[in-house]
Amino acid sequence: MPYRRPQKDPVRMLAFEVLRAVDERDAYANLVLPPLLRKARQDESFQARDAALATELVYGTLRRQGTYDAVIKACIDRPLREVDPPVLDVLSLGAHQLLGTRIPTHAAVSASVELARVVLGDGRAKFVNAVLRKIAAHDLDGWLERVAPPYEDDAEEHLAVYHSHPRWVVSALWDALGGGRAGIEDLLEADNERPEVTLVARPGRSTPEELLEAVGEDSALPGRWSPYAVRMAEGGEPGALEAVRDGRAGVQDEGSQLVAMALAAVPVEGRDARWLDGCAGPGGKAALLGALAAQRGAFLLASEKQPHRARLVGQALAGNPGPYQVIAADGTRPPWLPGSFDRVLVDVPCSGLGALRRRPEARWRRRPEDLEGFAPLQRGLLRQALAAVRVGGVVGYATCSPHLAETRVVVEDVLKGRGAAAAPVAAELIDARPYMAGVPALGDGPDVQLWPHLHGTDAMYLALLRRTA
Repeated sequence: MPYRRPQKDPVRMLAFEVLRAVDERDAYANLVLPPLLRKARQDESFQARDAALATELVYGTLRRQGTYDAVIKACIDRPLREVDPPVLDVLSLGAHQLLGTRIPTHAAVSASVELARVVLGDGRAKFVNAVLRKIAAHDLDGWLERVAPPYEDDAEEHLAVYHSHPRWVVSALWDALGGGRAGIEDLLEADNERPEVTLVARPGRSTPEELLEAVGEDSALPGRWSPYAVRMAEGGEPGALEAVRDGRAGVQDEGSQLVAMALAAVPVEGRDARWLDGCAGPGGKAALLGALAAQRGAFLLASEKQPHRARLVGQALAGNPGPYQVIAADGTRPPWLPGSFDRVLVDVPCSGLGALRRRPEARWRRRPEDLEGFAPLQRGLLRQALAAVRVGGVVGYATCSPHLAETRVVVEDVLKGRGAAAAPVAAELIDARPYMAGVPALGDGPDVQLWPHLHGTDAMYLALLRRTA
């Protein structure tokens, strides 16, 4: 039989490129994929449905990587770690097409083998073909019954395989959520769903009505909780909207909007003229805070340690109707004087376990020991935030992680003076729940933990504290 040159499939080639960037460079798919799609669209034969399929292949494969690894492992005669990473990426893409999409079996196998011929060569393509044909023998439910232990024997491992999360993440989320099996399964399932694109109409600069009209009535919905939010229910390109291009609106999860709004809503006696965002990069919360501050004639200082992120903050705040300043400064060694501000927000660096819907690769990249590295920084930033606010002023401690070690434990340690050379801080917790009016299932307080499966937001945490002396 004459040799046939392998045919390049632009959709699967693009998806493979993204997976390789994620593996080789620790890149994030949400940063790598858009420019590759823009480049692909320069070819008129690359249609909107091709972009949609490429996006599904990338994110679906990353979200289900743990499950697919278990399935692939059951179909090969060597440890998974001995499979070359590019081969594993092709197998994972093939597994997702077979088990996670409606692509017909013969098409999923043949397209994956053809991809393997292009990027791996004919020899390894034969291996890919053999493995994928084994995978095609069962559907996803059939494989889960074979590769996951029974829930009764090992609940955490069962959930880890079924819902494609590392076991330690399952354990940490379950501890933070509490409750029984139903709640944790709902949360893990929500982590594997594609999140809506949510816009924020920055007060005084744009309105939800403008955004709803621009997106189109058939493609947009009002926010669930934030009066400034608009959900792009049918997807779409936010950068195509004039208000977003002009900076009058932005892309921002409703959880982040609620955090900024809650800090702005807490009453403070006396002066309310100086606000601080102490961890302002990349600028979404700073832009909303700046707009809210402008409505009261207040000044916002937006501080970010990394200069390149500080530049992003400056871009987000450009055109803000009220007074503001952006600086590059370390919030643990601040240049401002103690007691300078009336309101302070610190959305601290964290593991990002609350945004696994948006960055599915983070679940495989993070390790339990990473939290030990974040802990001193989180405590230091909260201590300095409390020092920066005047007596009677309010601090919002926020993190996009529900992990107890990054949320309540940090707040309790700072308030009680736990840690080397630490002294108790004269501050009290404020019940944050009334400042998220209309949002259900906020727990017993006084802090608030939002959840993807309960609120449709990232798993944002917020504690509000008032300085007392």
